[in-house]
Amino acid sequence: MRIEKHPILTFERGKEIYFIFDGKRIKAFEGETIAAALHADGIIKYNTSPKLHRPRGLFCAVGHCSSCLMTVNGVPNTRICVTRAKEGMIVHSQNPRGDLND
Repeated sequence: MRIEKHPILTFERGKEIYFIFDGKRIKAFEGETIAAALHADGIIKYNTSPKLHRPRGLFCAVGHCSSCLMTVNGVPNTRICVTRAKEGMIVHSQNPRGDLND
């Protein structure tokens, strides 16, 4: 789901890298956010709302909301919309309240 060709814009992608999301190997490019790589892989549900248990995905994409919080390399409540993907990182979805028992 990445844009490959555009009539006006050009895309200079970084080196191809891989990270693990909930046990699945995900392709990314250096400089790309975790959220962009997940979206490109077709993963659009990040967690569920705490009260009504509705699916949540990318919302603001600038690090101001809490829709994209995940555990990255053991650090809970990381905003993946502004965190760049790195080779070998481990990303886990977490429950909406960010409990320590994720």
